[in-house]
Amino acid sequence: MLHFETARIEKIMKYENMEPAVFLERPNRFVAYVEQAGEREICHVKNTGRCRELLIPGAELYVQRTDNPARKTNLDLISVKKGEQWVNMDSQAPNKAVAEWLREGGLGTGEIFIRPECKYENSRFDFYLELNGRKGFMEVKGVTLEEEGIARFPDAPTERGVKHLEELIRCREAGYEAYVLFVIQMKGIHAFAPNDRTHPAFGAVLRKAAEQGVHILAYDCVVTADEMKIDKRIEVCL
Repeated sequence: MLHFETARIEKIMKYENMEPAVFLERPNRFVAYVEQAGEREICHVKNTGRCRELLIPGAELYVQRTDNPARKTNLDLISVKKGEQWVNMDSQAPNKAVAEWLREGGLGTGEIFIRPECKYENSRFDFYLELNGRKGFMEVKGVTLEEEGIARFPDAPTERGVKHLEELIRCREAGYEAYVLFVIQMKGIHAFAPNDRTHPAFGAVLRKAAEQGVHILAYDCVVTADEMKIDKRIEVCL
């Protein structure tokens, strides 16, 4: 049985009030210290992954300034420059970008119905979809780890990610289409692969999902100071 809940889909994956900054240190998963306009400021990190290869002292950043008096900090860390590429680190950005991509015909032409954050039995998926008579579910995974042009997921063990893939397999068994879409939050990528070194169980269940008919997709993104937009399909190497 499907359970629908009302949820708002952003029309455009675009940021406002963006400002440059420089990374100083990250004392824990949730906050970082940055130099912004000559001052040392505390900044909320919108990605709880390790991101050790990105958050290096002196790295150039884009931060978003807010004016919420209830917050401890007025800054959110959005993106970081790695070499010549900007990498979006906002863990909420991939779902917003995918919603836009779906509406623009990412999965094919035809009228599409999209329901975000949809429950199916005991599971909650990022999207429920209806397109050209097909019904299905999609999970979205943001990817920020890159090694020699290969994007990898996850950058830390994720039992939640394993659970999502197992649930998508059950959806296929029930007759639904099933997708996992890896949103690579940067350009300069030529392939995607599971990070077996960090979490071999995730790689194993991803391969099983592919064998069971789950569509495994990977797309890179154009990242600018104020926007992240899904761009080109990337080869998936399992």
